[in-house]
Amino acid sequence: MGSSQGGSFSTNVAGLVEGSAIDTLPVYVKELIAGGAAGAFAKTAVAPLERIKILLQTRTQGFHSLGVYQSLKRLLKHEGLPGFYKGNGASVLRIVPYAALHFMTYEQYRCWILDNYSVFGTGPLVDLLAGSAAGGTAVLCTYPLDLARTKLAYQVVDEKTSLGNGSKSITAQPRYSGIKNVLESVYREGGMRGLYRGVGPTLIGILPYAGLKFYIYEELKSHVSEENQRSIMMRLSCGALAGLFGQTFTYPLDVVRRQMQVENLQVGGGARHKSTWKGISTIVSEQGWRQLFAGLSINYIKIVPSVAIGFTAYDMMKSWLRIPPRQKTQSVAAA
Repeated sequence: MGSSQGGSFSTNVAGLVEGSAIDTLPVYVKELIAGGAAGAFAKTAVAPLERIKILLQTRTQGFHSLGVYQSLKRLLKHEGLPGFYKGNGASVLRIVPYAALHFMTYEQYRCWILDNYSVFGTGPLVDLLAGSAAGGTAVLCTYPLDLARTKLAYQVVDEKTSLGNGSKSITAQPRYSGIKNVLESVYREGGMRGLYRGVGPTLIGILPYAGLKFYIYEELKSHVSEENQRSIMMRLSCGALAGLFGQTFTYPLDVVRRQMQVENLQVGGGARHKSTWKGISTIVSEQGWRQLFAGLSINYIKIVPSVAIGFTAYDMMKSWLRIPPRQKTQSVAAA
């Protein structure tokens, strides 16, 4: 889609809300709405790939030796189409506040840095710092929901062999029945520490990833003309490259996080990965270094459209909600 079409769409949609109640909302509220909507749309679009990635990362029985296509076929056979979206409810429930906080706090942190730390200038370094701080804030506020999403996605319907001639096969029942059940069970077993199991590698990974994502996206956009910046395809391309580079550098930490989150559901149970570094060394020694990148290929397939859709949807929502263009000297109070 060309830039003229993208600009026309933004103009037409923005006109629909002119003079409405949306105009009375504070800018930070509009940023929350734009970020939440963008996150939900992007996450749902890649939910099947996200489910397969988790199954590969956690070495789920019957999936750890399969490729992406074979994993999708096996999941479809055992659980049908709904299986592709198991855990997506928890994922969307998490991503809406996560993305809302991520985008909104990024804008606010960026303004705060520009107003108080002029030594950093006004270049992409500010985006790197603001993006990292925003990512950490969003993770701390929504981590229990990410834990619930992983535990639900990890559960696979396990069909047993028949008990005899003419007898029906039996199916193992999942341990958790839903988001609320996961949170209640985990809190009952381990308190608040249980709800934040695996948050260490998550924070270590999200700080550089979130920072790099915003840094690369804004840096790429700065190298194209203002007219091309309004092009949906240009936004998608910049977002895709931002996600690709950012994810590659931090992926092993994501694998450690997933394994820590489902330890109590695996044979033997218990906390085997005492810390982030211990988790990495244990995985390398027991499962091989390749396991640190298990599911990376599918993550490339997933992260490119996910980040691209997220950034593009956010920019379009900002136009729809009539959020004023960010100025380099804009202050938090002005926002």
